[in-house]
Amino acid sequence: MPAVPDVFDPTTLGPATLRNRIVKAATFEGRTPDGAVTDELVDFHVEVARGGVGMTTVAYCAVAPEGRTDRHQILMRPEAVEDLHRLTDAVHAEGAAVAAQLGHAGPVANGASNRRPALAPHALPSPLSMRMMRRATEADLARIVTAHADAARVAVAAGFDAVELHFGHNYLISSLLSPLLNRRSDGYGGSPERRARLARETATAVREAVGGRIAVTAKLNMDDGVPGGLRPDAGLRVARWLEADGALDALTLTAGSSLLNPMYLFTGDAPVQEFAGAFGRPLRTGLRLAGPAFLRRYPYRDAYLLDRALRFRDALDLPLVLLGGITDRDTMELAMRSGFAFVAMARALLREPDLPNRLQAEPRHRSLCIHCNKCMPSIYSRTRCVLDAPV
Repeated sequence: MPAVPDVFDPTTLGPATLRNRIVKAATFEGRTPDGAVTDELVDFHVEVARGGVGMTTVAYCAVAPEGRTDRHQILMRPEAVEDLHRLTDAVHAEGAAVAAQLGHAGPVANGASNRRPALAPHALPSPLSMRMMRRATEADLARIVTAHADAARVAVAAGFDAVELHFGHNYLISSLLSPLLNRRSDGYGGSPERRARLARETATAVREAVGGRIAVTAKLNMDDGVPGGLRPDAGLRVARWLEADGALDALTLTAGSSLLNPMYLFTGDAPVQEFAGAFGRPLRTGLRLAGPAFLRRYPYRDAYLLDRALRFRDALDLPLVLLGGITDRDTMELAMRSGFAFVAMARALLREPDLPNRLQAEPRHRSLCIHCNKCMPSIYSRTRCVLDAPV
């Protein structure tokens, strides 16, 4: 049997070298009010890098204007290269690698904020904008494949070490993978193969765009957590196709739907009142009334996605990233023993940006994160642990 790696040993991800196997997962930072890099965004990732992660991930870098969840997000375009390079240089100075998460929000986009209709597999009413989403045409989807490749070239020019393609949470590509949301009968629907077409074309186009200059990974739903949505058997089929295409250096396994069931990914407390307070009327009233049905409660436990992820680990040779409830040295070592190449953390790093350094120095240290999830609504102002920074 191969030796079990130490999570703190240096390793490689495609052509990138990482000082350890801990990844800061992409979570929207709430620090780009004008859709551009700010000093606050740079400081956020520098603090995490200084805290010991092997790689930090800049979240939700949209590949098209309508593909932002709202207009306060970075749009990957050549004009952004200089500011993005300032961020990557600052992270590299702390010894960490840095990835850009590329994606198109699709039905999760707020069309009112973006001032252009959200795109979806079908025309649907948007609970975010109170407007109709527009059915994405085949020409739209071909444009979005090209946009991902162009965005990846921007990431290379800006000094990123990797890009992570967002194939999860019922963002556009994930929504096409969902039998519930995708009932098309054209070249992007009607069969599992055609539902997976956009994901496969996107990964291939990005790999062709960047070659071997940076790593290419994807975040893929194992399970939407929604009746009629993508389930583990179908998710594994997509993962096998992506592996066979040879465009990816690693796959991050995730779950849940930002559109229909977000707590399926996060688990722990459901902050209904805090989410309602982040919106104006009528969304605030609607969330207070319907929030418990939308923000369902799932008990938290360490490594809560592991059982599902092991099916993927057993079936794939591709390096995999274990996400979900990675907060201490024990869960990291369990992931390594189980054959995962990397672990990803998010909420725990909001409370303790230096958690990796603490765990390396004191293996018995316990994360201070209590899984209250009150950090989640803070993305609409400034993402933070509200227990430490309530204002």
